[in-house]
Amino acid sequence: MKKIALLLLLVGSAAQAAPFAAGNADTGKKLFEQNQCNSCHIKMVGGDGSEVFTRPDHKVRNAAQLIKQINFCAGNAGIHLSAQDEQNLGAYLNQRYYKLP
Repeated sequence: MKKIALLLLLVGSAAQAAPFAAGNADTGKKLFEQNQCNSCHIKMVGGDGSEVFTRPDHKVRNAAQLIKQINFCAGNAGIHLSAQDEQNLGAYLNQRYYKLP
């Protein structure tokens, strides 16, 4: 019985792994800065551009939506991102702003 409970606990923990666990937030921050991602955000909302992420009506509610938004922004900026770049940027943005479960 204890083995079954432990197995269920492990399976449940794996299913709730942090989004962007394959990403590196430090590398994502460097990509964000290198590609000057905030330049568009500043034009949109002013200030330092971070209101794009923190406004109550922001579009992103889960990890899949964040990846979609990252790719939308990259496309608008003419930037090609690898799958790993997406994970790194997702890890950075999630750590810094979104705190997605």
